[in-house]
Amino acid sequence: MDAAELLALLTLRFTPNLGPRRIESLRTHFGSAQQALQASLLDLRGVPGLDAKSAAAVGDKKAAQQAETELQKCQQAGAQLIGRGLPNYPPALDALGDPPPVLWVLGDLPTLPTVPRSIGLVGTRAASQPALSLTRAIAGDLARADVVVISGLARGIDTQAHTAAVEAGGVSIGVLGSAVDRIYPGENVPLSRRLTLISEYPLGTGPAQHHFPTRNRLIAALSAGVVIVEGEKKSGSMITATHALECGRSVFAVPGRAGDPRAAGPHRLIREGAVLTESAQDILDELNWGTAPSQPLPDLPPEQARVLRALTAPATLDDLQMGTGLTLPELQTALVMLQLMGLVEEIGGRWARR
Repeated sequence: MDAAELLALLTLRFTPNLGPRRIESLRTHFGSAQQALQASLLDLRGVPGLDAKSAAAVGDKKAAQQAETELQKCQQAGAQLIGRGLPNYPPALDALGDPPPVLWVLGDLPTLPTVPRSIGLVGTRAASQPALSLTRAIAGDLARADVVVISGLARGIDTQAHTAAVEAGGVSIGVLGSAVDRIYPGENVPLSRRLTLISEYPLGTGPAQHHFPTRNRLIAALSAGVVIVEGEKKSGSMITATHALECGRSVFAVPGRAGDPRAAGPHRLIREGAVLTESAQDILDELNWGTAPSQPLPDLPPEQARVLRALTAPATLDDLQMGTGLTLPELQTALVMLQLMGLVEEIGGRWARR
């Protein structure tokens, strides 16, 4: 039955003039996609939100052929199809007014309940070095706390979030604005193989500008909260934050440098009530998810170990002096040694873990 219902949903997905809202209306009105395809034109015209042209398109033979072909392509590509109303469809997407009728998945999709233990982490493609460093720290600590990290596989913040999560041994989901077999940007193909990929677009679909705002609603719905690291006032990151609020999710924002356009979006969100976020622990505290496990420290001299423990977030020399109690020469020596070992980096006058 599930296979037949999946094929029916896929057929509706390929039917002209039917978007997610109309397909969901058909499915709920008749009880299943299969029943919708078998309905008479008279019955179809009684479906709320379905105009005459859309009703006449239901049962389109070309759409049925496309659905059969797509199933075969997915089997060959190793992709999984997940249909609305079927057992493996993420209930978290119930928060959307227009949940996709079908999802294309490549990789193992973790269980995502109505309020999932996952966090969306997004930001600008042209990110600053401090933002990239903080993204790595937040995503890595979230992954070590068994939180699924979700992002959009774009350049900049997204790439850093995915990379840090999988390098910490965690699970990361890439929600795409293209098909799961059309990775964009191309340089992220190797990274994509370490992620679970989700798309609402058929195999072979390339990236398109209008796909990305639509994609952002999935990131928001699949997450318990969304973190905006950097983004201008009008940006895809801010669209994701709006979707998160509409889904009843938490919004977190990382403060940036005053006057930097990339900080304008997060600063606006903070003024409007978003959770000011400087570390993964800020997120875990807000959601009552416990404490981030400490990252194992290498065998270091006491001064270096003290500095590394103090670097829970990017910090200035003054911050580190206060946090460690070391003299300035002791602190500078420790930082140089840690930098030579590749454990820390200096970005814009602040020190951070690599």
